Amino acid sequence: MLSRNILKALPRHRGPATLLFRRTTAASTSTSAPGFDHTSATTTPQSSEKAYQILQAQRKHRPIAPHLSIYKPQLTWYGSAANRVTGVALSGAIYVYFAAYAMGIHGLDAASMAAMFGSLPVAVKVGIKALFALPFSYHSWNGLRHLTWDTGRMLNIKDVYRTGYAVLAATAVSTVWLALI
Repeated sequence: MLSRNILKALPRHRGPATLLFRRTTAASTSTSAPGFDHTSATTTPQSSEKAYQILQAQRKHRPIAPHLSIYKPQLTWYGSAANRVTGVALSGAIYVYFAAYAMGIHGLDAASMAAMFGSLPVAVKVGIKALFALPFSYHSWNGLRHLTWDTGRMLNIKDVYRTGYAVLAATAVSTVWLALI
């Protein structure tokens, strides 16, 4: 009932005109809890342009939220970001390859690719294989780490760091091995 009376008391506006609220304080009543004042809001009709100008002025005084630059770099968030980046890179490479293959681009059949890759110098072959092996290895090892976490194991901070370093070591070893085979 009270809310209906308040709504009836508000002036009715048509169109995009905006109501801005201005706080006015009322005297405390004896029924209020100690330390609390009752306040009421009054409205002032404004044009859309004026309301937008007021909003822009208010935005200039808002604090800017801090970003990653205020945090100390940690293995945990570098690892999380690397896992996402490697997943997107691997998925993107697969999508691009199969889209090109589906369009029938010349030279993407297995025989042509094997002949082209075989004609490259050894150092270039190792570099190309390492380029694909690094994200594949990291994403695979980190995926196993996450599966371990899904079982509820190794979730304390000491184990999280220990498994993070283990993923980095396993990634280095498997990347070198895959690039050299």
